[in-house]
Amino acid sequence: QVQLVESGGGLVQPGGSLRPSCAASGFTFSMWSMGWYRQAPGKQREMVATITTGRITEYADSVKGRFTISRDNAKNMVYLQMNSLKPEDKAVYYCNRPDSFASWGQGTQVTLSS
Repeated sequence: QVQLVESGGGLVQPGGSLRPSCAASGFTFSMWSMGWYRQAPGKQREMVATITTGRITEYADSVKGRFTISRDNAKNMVYLQMNSLKPEDKAVYYCNRPDSFASWGQGTQVTLSS
């Protein structure tokens, strides 16, 4: 059974940094592209960043130059380094497989303090 467990969100000031993590299980992690997605209040879920098995990355325009996605195949983990956070980055962040979505995890909340 595929399981995706996100962690590492939190409350941060604008301009600050966070590094959410996603622990994946139930499938051969190294053979799948992975991605981070987010859903802000009242908005649809959107792609933030993806990373292929060959570590080719893609980013939403709104986070380019600020966020970095990475993966550790030995640990079945995917990470999202988020720098220079802005109020509009406030959302629940999820990980999933962009080529074949699994059931969504609970996500991890990122909140920006005023």
